[in-house]
Amino acid sequence: MPVGATNAVIRGCGTHHIAIQAKDWNASLKLYRDVLGMTEAASFAGGDGKKIVLLDIGDGSHIELFEPSAETTIQDAPANHPVTHFALATSDARAATEHVRGAGYEVTVEPKELNLGGLEVTIAFFKGPSGEVIEFFETHP
Repeated sequence: MPVGATNAVIRGCGTHHIAIQAKDWNASLKLYRDVLGMTEAASFAGGDGKKIVLLDIGDGSHIELFEPSAETTIQDAPANHPVTHFALATSDARAATEHVRGAGYEVTVEPKELNLGGLEVTIAFFKGPSGEVIEFFETHP
């Protein structure tokens, strides 16, 4: 399917949000809101009374952060279990990588150019404060 094509099976399909169980609420808010520039779209309490915030990534899709609690903390689970990673679109993966590096986050894969079945991209990976693996994904014309 070409880049930018619409989903022929589920109309209007796209990424709405990625839910992240924060291990450190303040560190997670700092990364997603302050460092990556996401804005709060909604804030509410979950069934257990813990805070949940929905952050607009910038294109209408969202990151949903869950405040840690004894019942939901995933300290012993592998990072992103069962998610492998998630990717954030960017028009400059190298600059985005330097931005998070400068903010103190661990870059795990330096920016590199790849051809993914005819799709020319630059990708890079870094680790968020809850151990989540985040990819920057830049497509080239």
